[in-house]
Amino acid sequence: MRERLRMRAPRLRLDRWRLHSWELLLLAILLASVAYNATHSPVYLDVDNFVNLFRLSIEKVIVAVVMTFVIVNGEIDLSVASVMAMSACTIGALHENEAVPFAAAVAIALGVAALIGLVQGLIIAHTEVPSLVVTLAGLIGVRGGARILLEDRSVGDFPEWFRSLGRDDLVGPLPFALVLFLVGLVVGGVVLHRSAFGRTLFVVGDNAEVARFSGVDVVRQKVVLFTLSATVAGIAGVLFAARLGSVRANVAEGYELDIITMVLLGGVSIFGGTGSLTGVALAIGIVLNLRNGMGLDNVEGNIQTGVIGGLLIVSVLARNLIDRLPIAPAAAPGQATATAAPAPEP
Repeated sequence: MRERLRMRAPRLRLDRWRLHSWELLLLAILLASVAYNATHSPVYLDVDNFVNLFRLSIEKVIVAVVMTFVIVNGEIDLSVASVMAMSACTIGALHENEAVPFAAAVAIALGVAALIGLVQGLIIAHTEVPSLVVTLAGLIGVRGGARILLEDRSVGDFPEWFRSLGRDDLVGPLPFALVLFLVGLVVGGVVLHRSAFGRTLFVVGDNAEVARFSGVDVVRQKVVLFTLSATVAGIAGVLFAARLGSVRANVAEGYELDIITMVLLGGVSIFGGTGSLTGVALAIGIVLNLRNGMGLDNVEGNIQTGVIGGLLIVSVLARNLIDRLPIAPAAAPGQATATAAPAPEP
């Protein structure tokens, strides 16, 4: 095992070099987008505009943090937006029927979200059906479940304490959801880049078979990961309901596009094994600035979605082109290269 890790070291250094280069490019793009928006709108640099820039998309960026973990692990979760809708609609349906106290309705909604993630994780881990297929089915099926709960109705009139959770400021001008995102970003960065669990996510994303032979419980990890992903999506759905003050079955429709774009644009490889939350944070800034700038220029929502879709394609293509660059760090005399075959073990 020590020999195998030694031979992978040059490639890992190359991956880090490419990732840092990508992050510098993202920083330059972010600064350019801020400068452009600042010169084209007199209200762009207002504190309220910056808070609103996050406030209107806060549920997406919260889910983007946990989506980084999923994609680093070599998987993908297309069902997060539908889980958000299911969580919000569960609250709406229980509140409409006055079946349980409102706080219990929130807890049940989070439990439903966690259960969806657990089921998807068990299927992916034990049947080895690709997560793309399982969560695509979840995207359709869970959204259908949300529509069954509320049909075409809109449910609101939530308790004042719940609406305050989504609208009122908690720390200075920052609402609770934004504070939660910032804390989650820091904690997520520590877990992903400084903990044993985070390191095994990268190992599994790079090569699941090697991880299994190294003693990593890949099945358990994937179950935990998809349960966590759905639970965070459920929390985002609760916050969405609190911010809007009402829910419908089409809540968060299409949000998975923005979420996945933020993660891939941030330098996380769609194939897993590479990425950082620093890059994802920069990508979040770029996507939100693009939407904010287009909104200030009165660009239609459908055009905004098309631009984000194009950005997703460009980010995947650009990362693939960078990964194909024929650049490798110099190896010391006698040191194995990244492509060298491992010596047979006795």
